[in-house]
Amino acid sequence: MAAHLKKRVYEEFSKVVQIPHEEAPARKLRLSKPSKSAALHIDLCKATNSTDALQYLLQFARKPVEVESVEGVVRILLEHYYKETDNSVRLKIASLLGLLSKTQGFSPDCIVDDAINTLNNEKSHQVLAQLLDTLLVIGTQLPESPTARLRLIEVACKHLSDTSFGVRNKCLQLLGCLGIVDTPLTKDEGLGTSLGGMRDVQNIISDYFGDQDPRVRTAAIKAMLQLHERGMKIHQIIYEQACRLLSDDYEQVRSAAVQMVWVLSQLYPESIVPIPSSNEEIRLVDDAFGKISHMVSDGSWMVRVQAAKTLGSMLQVSPHFLEQTLDKKLMSDLRRKRTAHERAKELFASGEFSSGRKWADDAPKEKLDTNTVNLIASGACGAFVHGLEDEMFEVRIAAVEALCQLARSSASFAEKCLDFLVDMFNDEIEEVRLQSIHVLREISTHITLREDQLDTVLAVLEDSSRDIREALHELLCYTNVSTKECIQLALLDLLKNLNKYPTDRNSVWKCLKFLGSRHPTLVLPLVPELLSTHPYFDTPEPDMDDPAYIAVLVLVFNAAKSCPTMPALFSDHTFRHYAYLRDSLSHLVPPLRLPGRKQIYGLDSVDSGCGTGSVESAQLFLQQSLNRVSTIQNLEAPGAQDLLDFTIRDLQRLGELQTELAGAADFCATYLRCQLLLMKALQEKLWSMAVPLCLKQNVTATAAAQQILEETYKLEFLYSGLESRQVASIHHVRLQAKALQLILMARTRQGLDPLISSCEKFLQDIESFQRLFLTELPHLQDSFVDKLLELMPRLSSCKPVELVKILQTTLRQSGLLQLRLPEQIHRATATIIEPTGESDNPLRFTSGLVVALDIDATLEHVQDPQNTVKVQVLYPDGQSHVIHPKPGDFRKPGPNRHRLITQVYLSHWAWTEPSQIEVRLLLAYTSSSSSSSTSSASKLGWSDSMDTLLPPEAAVEGTIQFSKPVKVYIMPKPARR
Repeated sequence: MAAHLKKRVYEEFSKVVQIPHEEAPARKLRLSKPSKSAALHIDLCKATNSTDALQYLLQFARKPVEVESVEGVVRILLEHYYKETDNSVRLKIASLLGLLSKTQGFSPDCIVDDAINTLNNEKSHQVLAQLLDTLLVIGTQLPESPTARLRLIEVACKHLSDTSFGVRNKCLQLLGCLGIVDTPLTKDEGLGTSLGGMRDVQNIISDYFGDQDPRVRTAAIKAMLQLHERGMKIHQIIYEQACRLLSDDYEQVRSAAVQMVWVLSQLYPESIVPIPSSNEEIRLVDDAFGKISHMVSDGSWMVRVQAAKTLGSMLQVSPHFLEQTLDKKLMSDLRRKRTAHERAKELFASGEFSSGRKWADDAPKEKLDTNTVNLIASGACGAFVHGLEDEMFEVRIAAVEALCQLARSSASFAEKCLDFLVDMFNDEIEEVRLQSIHVLREISTHITLREDQLDTVLAVLEDSSRDIREALHELLCYTNVSTKECIQLALLDLLKNLNKYPTDRNSVWKCLKFLGSRHPTLVLPLVPELLSTHPYFDTPEPDMDDPAYIAVLVLVFNAAKSCPTMPALFSDHTFRHYAYLRDSLSHLVPPLRLPGRKQIYGLDSVDSGCGTGSVESAQLFLQQSLNRVSTIQNLEAPGAQDLLDFTIRDLQRLGELQTELAGAADFCATYLRCQLLLMKALQEKLWSMAVPLCLKQNVTATAAAQQILEETYKLEFLYSGLESRQVASIHHVRLQAKALQLILMARTRQGLDPLISSCEKFLQDIESFQRLFLTELPHLQDSFVDKLLELMPRLSSCKPVELVKILQTTLRQSGLLQLRLPEQIHRATATIIEPTGESDNPLRFTSGLVVALDIDATLEHVQDPQNTVKVQVLYPDGQSHVIHPKPGDFRKPGPNRHRLITQVYLSHWAWTEPSQIEVRLLLAYTSSSSSSSTSSASKLGWSDSMDTLLPPEAAVEGTIQFSKPVKVYIMPKPARR
């Protein structure tokens, strides 16, 4: 029994009770940054003198501050401001307050009162001006708080009576930026004036137009202009004050007054203003035009430039005022004379009549008496003549541009200013000559050149500047001439230009093309002389290799298009030459309807059939081709590949026939070629066999993946006008190619470490795709990337081998992503004009030295060519040199067109015989998917560091060839000893 009890006792005391384990809550670590306000307070307390405090403040200004710390920092700065006695330290604190108020995400309404209170006891004018500048910054950050802005305006009005010009300047600037024209302000007695009551901002600012300091007068005018820029209508009564300021002693005041007068002339053009010391009245815009014209003769060249530019924008001025600017003598139209009736009435009232004893004593006299009134100041007469003859070329350029703006809106004024513009072709400054040519080109629709004017214009063809010669060729393309002698004169001078500067060949041919098409009736009587034909005798056939003869034919053939009687004057060899030029220079020679020669020139029907209807039908065919490809999912692999092959061929042919759709057709064909390469790489035979049995197929698939990547970079950077959906489709194909590369890497067993890093890189690519094209994901349903995003949690945690298997299955099951055709796509193209590559004479130079090769190329639809276009030179031994042209080598003759004129320096060791080098143009690109991270980094205002940001992914850089290579013979010869 005792043994039994003992056993039970032991059982009770040895019983094990399991208490369920409660997990202790994990402690969260809160990373706190040291307080900027506390650090600043400690630094300022450590400062023993004002120099140390200033150094601490300068060091603090270089460090960014978080948004949540701004208010605390401001409080510390204000606390130290009241303690500080040194003006330089208080000035720096006031500057820091304004800088902190600009912090993104911080609302400075909590510090408005404190900032205003600092003004009360401040004695330093410099600190006071800086505090007002800080208040201006705070006011611009609070656009939705009219109460706070009204308080700031009252503060500005209170300090307008300060003796320092800097304080008054800042007050006026604050009124101009924050003033509300409809809200009356109280100008109290503290301002030192007896003007009390309700006044608006414009009246207060206008009081300082007569300030004793010119800098304050300038600030007052600029404040008024600031009110105008903010949408407030300036009162007309200010016009008289602004006109008085035009005669100020200081050029800054006069310059601002010119702008003020122009603004009022645009606001009240039809208002009537009186002429001083008379009873006459004129329109305000005419009066302002006359006063600004007078400023073209100002003593300061900067005021003259501004006055000349301002005249060009005054398009509502009366014609007789406009024409007076071209004549230095005052026209009779702008004099107010008494009529004969008024003179007779005055004579009758005086009781005196002609006695007849003195000869012609009652004849009208030209002499003007004191009652004669000039409607325009005599100094304003011939304003543009003065401007065009000015000693400063900046004034001459401004006058030429103003003439252009006024002449475009008035055909009669364009005819009158033609002689003056033509005279500017002889200016000593190249920039003035070039601007004059451009101006005459813009008003060419209103003018017709006489023979003497054309002679002056053509003299510029001897200029050594290529830009000026080409600008003049462009001018002649759109200019009308009056007689056939003008056509003959222009042709002779252009042929001289061609002989002197052979590189101008294409520009001269293009000029003669337009010259002939614009003047067919003037070219017709010159045809026998130009073609050297004779009614009875045969003449020798000219050489078709002569550029001058081709120039004459281009002129004649373009004139013959609008003159059906001209082909009867052609000889037999002229018809043969037409056939040759029609094929070789089709962009210069138009299709002609030649009688009895349809079998030779049957291209007329093709050219005449190209119209809007053919473009629409071609666009419809393009859309139908894309729709047909979308049914590829229902076809077997051989049939699908054949369909893609036929569609690519059709699209390429469509791009050749229809130039308007060439960009869209080439883009679609390239995209489908990527899909075809991917389809061939994923065919069944490759993946059902062991790797050693299909090494050749593996190599083919690897090459296909690399080619797809290259094609996707072409699709993204070679075409402009792409929408976000097209870019997403391109990146989708690129992601498929990268997946294919990853699968092939795993099959060839190149090692585990490279495979792991490649898998991580691929997962980053998927995440960046999702981040960049988040808005386009709904349009990518059931696509390759859509399936990967669904499997993303599994992909992130699985092993590389399993990841590759998932990618292989998903890639083979994904179908063709249909491409949506954008509105307008243009392909970037480049054509190398020089060198032509036709010369068999090698370019000889001494080995080891350099020789310059002139490059002339036209670029179409290239974005930012200064940074992306490069020139590549490929030598026969495989060496390749890439040259980046200077930004000044690029010209922009028209929209989406650029011209590259540069020199490339060649050098090599001695060769035994001449050989060819290749010159081509490359388009450089940089593809990076880290745009979102870089944009977020740029938005950080005041943060300690950017360590929390993800590191940007490595950008892919490369070049794309987008011009046909040109071969040039060179011969490096050995140096003489």
